[in-house]
Amino acid sequence: MKVTVLTSSRADLGIQLPLLAALRDDPEVELSLVAFGSHADHRLGYTLNEVIASGHPPSHVMQPVLGTDDAEGIAMAIGLTMQQFAPYWHAHRPDMVVALGDRYEMFAAVAAALPFGIPITHLHGGETTMGAIDNALRHSITHMSTVHCCSAPPYAQRVEQLIGSDRNVHVTGALSIDNLRAMQFLSTGELRERFGVDLDRPTVLITFHPETAGDHDELDQWNELEAALKQLAERYQLLITMPNADTHGLQLRQRWQRFVAAGNNAVGLDSMGARGYLSAMKHCAFMLGNSSSGYVEASFFPKPVIDLGERQTGRIITPNIHRCQLDRSAILEAVGRIEHEAIPTFSPPYGDGHAAQRILAAIKDHFGHHDRNR
Repeated sequence: MKVTVLTSSRADLGIQLPLLAALRDDPEVELSLVAFGSHADHRLGYTLNEVIASGHPPSHVMQPVLGTDDAEGIAMAIGLTMQQFAPYWHAHRPDMVVALGDRYEMFAAVAAALPFGIPITHLHGGETTMGAIDNALRHSITHMSTVHCCSAPPYAQRVEQLIGSDRNVHVTGALSIDNLRAMQFLSTGELRERFGVDLDRPTVLITFHPETAGDHDELDQWNELEAALKQLAERYQLLITMPNADTHGLQLRQRWQRFVAAGNNAVGLDSMGARGYLSAMKHCAFMLGNSSSGYVEASFFPKPVIDLGERQTGRIITPNIHRCQLDRSAILEAVGRIEHEAIPTFSPPYGDGHAAQRILAAIKDHFGHHDRNR
């Protein structure tokens, strides 16, 4: 059984590592990994090195196609990614493709497979993020997919609503929890040695992406965030991971670079890899931004999170999360609550750390290879 896993950015690579290991170790599976999207883009950290170092070297690497990061550039990148994948699918035709999430690059790769009738296993379908175009792309991938592996029951219910059936819809949990349960976290000393950041100091872990849907003023949002961070920098070190290749993501990256260069008690990193990022999450005082990691991975520890704006609106809100508008006063007020309130105990909603084996079983079930131990 030939299974091709797609990775378009640092975000999905780190999440998929437990599944890649499970597929690699199964004697019935012939695994291939295709790296595309932002991985080979030097402007975005050249995370192809992380793919190679992961222990799962890519069988194929596609060159980056993103020119400008305005709306026209993103639209062109979608079309060019389809053009890249059309001859690839024609030549290789795997038995199953695994696609995670909702990014425009992933949508394009899956859409190019559709005319070939190649089955798709979709991970993290059914989720909602109203502040990004990813929401429409995720649901579109769901409609093009055959097997659906969802991170939590409410998301599986949404997939069933979308496709009008419960066939091949599985609640597997999130692969990120597999990662976290098995991970040997880096110590603060190891983080300092590898990344030049001292998490023995009170630190805010910041991952902030552009909102790509809705009516908002990006510059005004940035000005409010920057003003709040300058005040926070008086008592916290700021650890900033740079944004993905979204609409206006390169512009936001440049703003972050200027912010760091201005000496705002901040460290900016293109990528820390999954182990580095999750270790920083473990050791930081709290998280701030609008990343999905503030919902899924942060619930594991749990870690206090200030979620900004509308990008992630629609996700399950666990008690460690403080929703907050992009307003300097609101951000500082949320920080004050985190500093004085304990996190309530709760059961994380994203599974027990065995998602990889459940996903593998779902794929094999589709082909009639039943695994009764799942």
